[in-house]
Amino acid sequence: MYDNYFKRLFATAFIVMALMIFWQSLPLIENFIIAQQAQPRPITPRGSLAEDEKTTIELFERTKDSVVYIATSKAVIDPWTRNIYTIPRGTGSGFVWDEFGHIVTNYHVIEGASEARVQLSDGRDYRAVLIGASPSHDLAVLRINVPIKRPHPVMIGTSHDLKVGQKAFAIGNPFGLDWTLTTGIISALDRSMTEENGAVIRHLIQTDAAINPGNSGGPLLDSAGRLIGVNTAIYSPSGAYAGIGFAIPVDTVNRIVPQLIAYGQYLEPSLGIETDERINHLAQTQLGFDGVMVLRTVPGSFAEKAGIRGITVYPDGSFDLGDIILSINGQPVHSVKDITDILDNYKVGDRVTVEIARHGKVIKKELILEPARSKK
Repeated sequence: MYDNYFKRLFATAFIVMALMIFWQSLPLIENFIIAQQAQPRPITPRGSLAEDEKTTIELFERTKDSVVYIATSKAVIDPWTRNIYTIPRGTGSGFVWDEFGHIVTNYHVIEGASEARVQLSDGRDYRAVLIGASPSHDLAVLRINVPIKRPHPVMIGTSHDLKVGQKAFAIGNPFGLDWTLTTGIISALDRSMTEENGAVIRHLIQTDAAINPGNSGGPLLDSAGRLIGVNTAIYSPSGAYAGIGFAIPVDTVNRIVPQLIAYGQYLEPSLGIETDERINHLAQTQLGFDGVMVLRTVPGSFAEKAGIRGITVYPDGSFDLGDIILSINGQPVHSVKDITDILDNYKVGDRVTVEIARHGKVIKKELILEPARSKK
């Protein structure tokens, strides 16, 4: 009787242990079977790319060879050995302006550098020569000598007809990650920004296309692949992309760059008159006029030849207020800054109609803009 009991007990225990071993080994068996049958999964056909994707791809492939990588260095003298050596200063972006090897970038990309090298998208590297710069517009022109297979210049567009909401594309080298494409829209127009050196850059394009350190000097493009701006700065508490980037409008670039190539500097247009913001503000407060008071005309200027009058002070201490600038080509003038902003849209040699107030009468004078004369 007891023998049968123990036999059944051992049989039951054996079955339980066998089941436990089976269940424990089941995953191993399953994994073995899966491993033997493992094959690449069948690929689901994608179909055609969306039209906007095709457009973006084509835009990048057509334009990337016109974008360059700029690396700058600075010469340093060892105070002990008097040896001169160079250290890396920074990197940025630029783009091919014409078939003569001119490269447009930001002035702050090359500011303070003693040497700049330009790398093309195919890896070729060239030493660049500085042709000209305009710190007040944050623009600079370099030149490289490419003997064969010169990259094509970027296509030029316009910026005066841009609309908030239209697509924008930025190509550059953020953080040294070369030939990066980012996309977004035009977020706002006609922004102004004061740089560290005090220069005020006007009429900027605001975009949410990602712009980071290293993008400076690269092109901002429209959906047709045309240049509409030069990426120049971001607004960010952290120093990295925060959704607000700025670009110099191409209409400004297309006006300034030819001067930098031809003269090595920007010829600031002037009315040929002398003004002063503080004196003008004080006179406005005391005399109650609106406009900009002409202190004097520059000798030999078109303003002098046109009969523009400045302040006349008589021996008895009395004075004649002279002419007050009211508008330029129909744009109202309330301060000296207004004159600077308006003239920044023109170039030396352009004709403008100036509306002035003289002894209670409003008259118009046509002036030819001339280069501003340096202040001593």
